[in-house]
Amino acid sequence: MKLATCVAVLLAWLGIAAPAFAHGFMDRSSPAAGSTVHGSPEEVKLSFSQAVEPAFCTVQVVDGNGKQVDRKDKRADASDPTLLRVSLQPLAPGTYRVTWRVLSKDGHVTKGSFTFDVAP
Repeated sequence: MKLATCVAVLLAWLGIAAPAFAHGFMDRSSPAAGSTVHGSPEEVKLSFSQAVEPAFCTVQVVDGNGKQVDRKDKRADASDPTLLRVSLQPLAPGTYRVTWRVLSKDGHVTKGSFTFDVAP
């Protein structure tokens, strides 16, 4: 009887605690992290595990010399509150780093970065 009670309490606690661990982490991107694309992409899209607060989010794309190559027009997707977009200048072949910081609707801040390559 005690074992059943302990299991029930543990399962209930996990059910209540699970949302507390659900921060807004990046699920995927386009271009994908670590990928090589042929030709210059028009934009970078970042998809997160939760809706984000676009006014408190940043996305920056820089080239191998540290020069910012995005158009500084980060915006949320009108139909998907988990998606951020930023337009790019025409990119020459090379490696580019995307750095992001988001505030998710649950109030937690997450950040990260990744690279992608542009091939001719």
